[in-house]
Amino acid sequence: MPARAPEVGEQGTAPGPTSPGPRLPGVPAGPEAPLPQDKPLTLAMLVAKARQQDARVEESEAELRRLEALQRQAHWAWFPKFETVVGFGGPVPEAHNDGLGGPPTTEATLEGDLNFGTLGVTFRAEVNALLPLYTFGKLSALEKAGDQGPIIGRALRERARAEAGLQAAQAFYGYQLARSGLAQLGETEKRLDDAAKRIEALLEEESEQVSKLDTYKVNFFRQIVVARRTEAKQGQALALEAIRLLAGGKPGEPLKIAEVDLPMKEAFTPPSLEEALAQAEQRRPELVAIQAGVTAREQEVLIRERSFYPDLGLVGFAKFAYTTNTTVQRSPFSYDPYNDRTAGVGFAMRGTFDIPIKKAQLDQARAELDKLKAQQRLLQAALRLEVTKTHGELTAALERAQAATEAEKNARRWATAAYAAFDLGTGDTRELVDAFTALAQGSADKAKSWFDVRLGIAALERVTAAPPAEGE
Repeated sequence: MPARAPEVGEQGTAPGPTSPGPRLPGVPAGPEAPLPQDKPLTLAMLVAKARQQDARVEESEAELRRLEALQRQAHWAWFPKFETVVGFGGPVPEAHNDGLGGPPTTEATLEGDLNFGTLGVTFRAEVNALLPLYTFGKLSALEKAGDQGPIIGRALRERARAEAGLQAAQAFYGYQLARSGLAQLGETEKRLDDAAKRIEALLEEESEQVSKLDTYKVNFFRQIVVARRTEAKQGQALALEAIRLLAGGKPGEPLKIAEVDLPMKEAFTPPSLEEALAQAEQRRPELVAIQAGVTAREQEVLIRERSFYPDLGLVGFAKFAYTTNTTVQRSPFSYDPYNDRTAGVGFAMRGTFDIPIKKAQLDQARAELDKLKAQQRLLQAALRLEVTKTHGELTAALERAQAATEAEKNARRWATAAYAAFDLGTGDTRELVDAFTALAQGSADKAKSWFDVRLGIAALERVTAAPPAEGE
């Protein structure tokens, strides 16, 4: 896209880190500094606030943090799980012998009666862990799949920022359209008032140039202007409220908006459709996200395929038990459930033989991958259609704006000439009213067409994910 200078009224930009995303005229990307209170609110400031604090952006930020946590979880999947059991309880009956597995040495140690002897308590602890050494690629695939999560999260965040920025542009230019309409209506109303006064003066002079019917005509169009002004004020109030909401202002808080003329000061040439399509295919965050999703699904299929193979690893265990009223056995051939101190390390192979279930899970993963690839093709086609539609609408809006600008110039010349002729007494009221009507319609069409151009540029930059210009 060709670089454009900031429009009139856009005093600078708010600083902030750049990130891939759509660029509006004079708008930087990423979170920026708070709005200054001593300057009018420019489009750059409004878009900055909308991209920073919109609820959809906050939601995508939270989703990104969740996906980053899942990424860390995937990278730590190799870490052994220390399965630990700790117990403490009682009472435990007395159990004494010579410590070499011999017969009981006390009467209370014998079983089959109610003589429990000196009661005691027991403490037990057991720890088992398996450190994977070779998993036939399952751990590597899991890490690669986890790495796709933040890519998806950042792409979704950028999409939310782009939507918020486009809505900010819609509200800002909607306010400018209403402001321009009110100005044009004020000019038309002033001219009609002048014409009404002139007609009244001619009627008092009993001039044959006018009649009472001319008064009715002028009054009719004056009321039409009043009705249109009411509609413009309503649109301006709605746009102002939308701007206040996007800027994070409080309800009813005074807000000063920078005034920007809708017609562009410099000639603008949109990129060709082929260029726009190429930019969208390279930069759209939705395409980045779905490609990351395909990569993650491919890794899932790989994990399911390798699930038929066992995991090889290093296993370790440790056991400890102690009972207060028993004899610790010193012979390795003696069984002692009350006191135990053992530990060991070795190589192990871990796996399951639920092959039918694993086969079904593999088929499911492959089907999910095929489904996502089909969605990727559908998304690519939909984005191409969206870019084509947006590009066509911008091109048509630009042609309409250029034609409406010329039409408004001719209507203004017509109105000036008609008023001069009426003032000199060589023109009639009908010609005057027709000229004013054409001027009002031409001014409205010009403002609306340039409003469409402004939004068309913003929409095209969103659908092509145009990056910020250098220096913004």
